[in-house]
Amino acid sequence: MGNAYVLSGILLVIYFTILFLVAQMLNNNSIVDLAWGPGFIIVALASYFSTGAPTLAGMWVTLLVLVWGLRLFYHLARRNIGKPEDYRYVNMRKRWGTNFPRLKAYLNVFVLQGVLLYIVSLPILLVNTTKVDSFYWWNSLGIIIWAIGFFFEVVGDWQLRKFKQQAGNHGKLLTTGLWSLTRHPNYFGEALSWWGIYLVTLTTVGNLWGVIGPIIITLLLLFVSGVPLLEKKYQDRPDFIEYAKKTAKFFPVLGKKG
Repeated sequence: MGNAYVLSGILLVIYFTILFLVAQMLNNNSIVDLAWGPGFIIVALASYFSTGAPTLAGMWVTLLVLVWGLRLFYHLARRNIGKPEDYRYVNMRKRWGTNFPRLKAYLNVFVLQGVLLYIVSLPILLVNTTKVDSFYWWNSLGIIIWAIGFFFEVVGDWQLRKFKQQAGNHGKLLTTGLWSLTRHPNYFGEALSWWGIYLVTLTTVGNLWGVIGPIIITLLLLFVSGVPLLEKKYQDRPDFIEYAKKTAKFFPVLGKKG
């Protein structure tokens, strides 16, 4: 049991350290964004195959994480590769100045993301180290919830990409489709997917405390790295102000602000 936790932790340290070195060669810390999805895949596969006695719930969780992580990596790689460093990391460099900028990048960007990823992965580690091979109705419900979240995330990203590809939409806001239900359908979908995964992991009472995973990812999206950054970017635009009056911020609501 403990081997899966240790192995996953060691692999993440190696993974994010290699990414840091590549980022320094490219002079682009944005590469860390691409690491999020594959990082969870590393934890899922390492913990699943290291136990020697995989369960049905563990198999489902590993599969769902694999699909989610690969899709996210493909989406971000398609969007970001070949582009300059994201403004978030450019601003970080300015704040760091010339005093140990690489050390600060390693600790504040790569190590921090690795730690957060490991914490969010706790439900995965718990289910893949549980020897009880049970599967209940709420585990099946978790798969359905994951699928709904995955739909919001994938379709939301697809609608936004198609909208931006049309020359006439340059500088405009997408307010139709899933974006008419919530201002951040992709972030809502990501959070919902992790709540679904958590439900699938609940095969024993001991796995309950893995709730810290979906709580952390939801809080990050709502208050730290997701919603706040985009809301701040558009908050002074009249069209966004009008859009915000009619559309829910995070949780989808039909026909009114939520």
